[in-house]
Amino acid sequence: MTTTADLRAVVETYWSAADARDWDAFAATLADEVLYDLPQTRERIRGKERYLRFNREYPGEWRVRVERVVADGEGRQAAVRTRFTAGAEESPAVHFFVFDATGRISEITDFWPEPYEPPAGREHLVERY
Repeated sequence: MTTTADLRAVVETYWSAADARDWDAFAATLADEVLYDLPQTRERIRGKERYLRFNREYPGEWRVRVERVVADGEGRQAAVRTRFTAGAEESPAVHFFVFDATGRISEITDFWPEPYEPPAGREHLVERY
């Protein structure tokens, strides 16, 4: 059984690996068929390889800091509040994670403070809805 402490550890590894650009550690937190949703841009990415590439290719220098993790008692979901920094600009974000039976991340939904049009160049990785 996956505990709330297990979920917190996976989420913290996910974000620390993203911040360090440690894509192997990042990949280890993900289910092969991970589903990633960005409601504000109406983008969806299916599968670990596409999602890894999306993150590897994400433009600019940015940092992320986890502010809070809340996990359910059933070991299936977590909500996370983060703060992203890119240059002098800081942005809060909220992320929802769903976990598979092995404790890997199977679904991610990211909410950013403002809707925006996605940057060009990632059409080969995403579906628009």
